[in-house]
Amino acid sequence: MSATVSRSAIAATELPELGGDEILRYSRHLILPEVGLDGQRRLKAARVLLIGAGGLGSPLALYLAAAGVGTLGLVDFDVVDVTNLQRQIVHGTKDVGRPKLDSAKDRIRDVNPNVHVEGYPTKLTSANALEIAKDYDVIVDGTDNFQTRYLTNDLCVLLGKPNVYGSIFRFEGQASVFATDEGPCYRCLYPEPPPPGLVPSCAEGGVLGVLPGLVGTIQATETIKLLLGIGEPLIGRLLTIDTLTMQFRTLKLRKDPTCPACGTHEIRELIDYDQFCGVGASAPPVDESDDITPTELAARIARGDDFDLIDVREPHEWAIARIPGARLIPLGTIGEAIGSLDPAREIVVHCKMGGRSAKAAQQLRAAGFSRVRNLAGGITRWSDDVDPKVPKY
Repeated sequence: MSATVSRSAIAATELPELGGDEILRYSRHLILPEVGLDGQRRLKAARVLLIGAGGLGSPLALYLAAAGVGTLGLVDFDVVDVTNLQRQIVHGTKDVGRPKLDSAKDRIRDVNPNVHVEGYPTKLTSANALEIAKDYDVIVDGTDNFQTRYLTNDLCVLLGKPNVYGSIFRFEGQASVFATDEGPCYRCLYPEPPPPGLVPSCAEGGVLGVLPGLVGTIQATETIKLLLGIGEPLIGRLLTIDTLTMQFRTLKLRKDPTCPACGTHEIRELIDYDQFCGVGASAPPVDESDDITPTELAARIARGDDFDLIDVREPHEWAIARIPGARLIPLGTIGEAIGSLDPAREIVVHCKMGGRSAKAAQQLRAAGFSRVRNLAGGITRWSDDVDPKVPKY
């Protein structure tokens, strides 16, 4: 199944010319008959919007720039953190603390000064997405949350633009091309988002550093194929990757005639995607009086107060860093460990950043433990506020 991105406003004779330096730069493309001079000129005329300049956005930006895509739009409002550098290769150590847009622009300019970068230092929302995306030919999903994935999908369906999709989780990845006339959209594959908190983020669940490079490069390949109208893009197919076994599988996808986006077209405008994905609505109820700060906890430990400190992280996280005096009970085993805990004693639970321990606190309260407090910010904030010798990860 071949597909191309139509740019009817630009006839073949009106495509931008290549300068002598560009002919030399792209010479390995030009000698490919599937690309050739006209194909390279089409790449130069193309406009591609990248949602995110992180793990997936890094290889996307680098390879699309190197390939000669004339205009790259980058949407990102984050700053470079040292924990990004394990996988977000468009940024470097010197960029820590800088806006990702700024460091990505500098790197793209170094890779290919002929590429024009349009930066959008904002979160993609229902209010700004249509205006940002309307003048681009292809939209590439490099996001890491379900709200923006559904937003990107509906945006592409409404604008009639291909959605080059990619996602990563620990050692596994997916890629496809959604929202074309002949193929399904993301909602056809995933009609409903998973329950909030079911799929951990990279910060909580981890990710193999090379995985976003692998998936992002596949997305870049699919984007170039769409722009040139060559090969068989991943339309109606989902490519899955398991890096532990190094197995690639392709699953056939069908367009769902009842899909509210691309089937019945019930979705005529962008909606509230936080609400649709249940963000905030289904989270464990938070009572600030149930939280304890690291500074308060440290003071209570120093006084010798009588309470149980429970760490609900996983054993491999416990091996990285721990708070002295804590007992390890991973979140998944809390139910089994309840019999070993005294409901009359006060319990302080903690994890890496506070999310898992909030769930543990809720579970303990439901089992009849009334004196349960959650360490705000987890061991990460403990390292910031109390003991910097405890490693952050």
